[in-house]
Amino acid sequence: MTTATEALQSARASKGANGMSYIEQALQSVVQRNPNEPEFLQAVKEVLESIAPAIERHRKYQDQRILERITEPERMLMFRVPWTDDQGNIRVNRGFRVEFNSAIGPYKGGLRFHPSVNLSILKFLGFEQVFKNSLTTLSMGGGKGGSDFDPKGKSDAEVMRFCQSFMTELQRHIGAATDVPAGDIGVGGREIGFLFGQYKRLRNEFTGVLTGKALNWGGSLIRPEATGYGAVYFAEEMLATRGDSMKGKICTVSGSGNVAQYTVEKINQLGGKAVSLSDSNGTIYDPNGIDAEKLAFVMELKNIRRGRISEYAKQFKGVEYRENANPWNIPCQCAFPSATQNEVSGADARTLIKNGCILVSEGANMPSDPQAIDVYLENKILYGPGKAANAGGVACSGLEMAQNSQFMYWTREEVDAKLHNIMRTIHANAFNTAKEYGCEGNYVVGANIAGFVKVADAMIDQGLV
Repeated sequence: MTTATEALQSARASKGANGMSYIEQALQSVVQRNPNEPEFLQAVKEVLESIAPAIERHRKYQDQRILERITEPERMLMFRVPWTDDQGNIRVNRGFRVEFNSAIGPYKGGLRFHPSVNLSILKFLGFEQVFKNSLTTLSMGGGKGGSDFDPKGKSDAEVMRFCQSFMTELQRHIGAATDVPAGDIGVGGREIGFLFGQYKRLRNEFTGVLTGKALNWGGSLIRPEATGYGAVYFAEEMLATRGDSMKGKICTVSGSGNVAQYTVEKINQLGGKAVSLSDSNGTIYDPNGIDAEKLAFVMELKNIRRGRISEYAKQFKGVEYRENANPWNIPCQCAFPSATQNEVSGADARTLIKNGCILVSEGANMPSDPQAIDVYLENKILYGPGKAANAGGVACSGLEMAQNSQFMYWTREEVDAKLHNIMRTIHANAFNTAKEYGCEGNYVVGANIAGFVKVADAMIDQGLV
């Protein structure tokens, strides 16, 4: 395998008049134009450095200044969201939508409601979404949005009033053929329902403007499961390249929300054993495995009662609760980071490998920091970056859009088969592209180049817009 740093070296051989390669010039420009946006700059650096072999091979990307264009969002929206709490107090939050790139289809990406939301995080997520959506083989551009509103501790009525205020502004900028948001952290079925209801009320149309809808009003089977299932399907494909499978594998999973829950479910179905889950307060370690009965408890705990994962340790025997800890020091063969960005550090990655980890498949967006990624690649473990491994969620959203446009529903078996096939295709595309560019086994290079080339070529075809 080739590390991201090594992949850049060939492009550095061609220096411009200022002694810098095209990629270095583009990175410098992005840094200057986007100060104090660390998450966005981290995402851009990781992508641009890994696509160096493609930039070196195809002069047209430099001639058309594609790197400067593809790192600049087509449109960024920021707006006031006023609402009233249950005590009648006026509250004000900030809403965002970053419409990053529509070269291959309408903007597509989730809405995140969390106090940490800012422009840097949404630009990083939108930028990643561009390449993730490209990899799915579906016609979807990239975008991301949300608010610094925190739904935790709010009543249903408060969440409804916020969502209605948020959509009153957002509805001006979205549509089934323009921009199709979905859920993300803090935006589940309840929030999607309130957002969709307000859109329908204001626009007087029932259309597939949001994905993640309930089944009885336009949703798709498998959509809640898709990201977690997809991450495990991708892991199974990676293992198959070495004549291995998920059967019998001890797996650590971080997070305890939607992605983590269905990652555990699919691990169980493929014969593995998941031994951990976590939340912002700590981690549970269950050496006996999180079976179907225990997983049902987690789903009720997290999705209905909105409790803390520590309650799991009180409910089941032989479980260890580790306060303020992550799962990465638990011995495992496969790790599935499924919580949030930069949750795995370089030190965590070294600990994982020391304890026998042979595979990391990312259910979250950019959960491994740059040092962790270098550790994976240097040690030649199987590493599925988020834009490939967790693309199952947005892929199933694309399938939901297709069903909405046809005014029909597909069966659970049909959707799962389509999802599984998409994940196989994503894996094959990333694997073969890495091999084509001399970086066999490096899914970072393979996924980034495959996603980039499709979008960049479409941008060139459509002219300077």
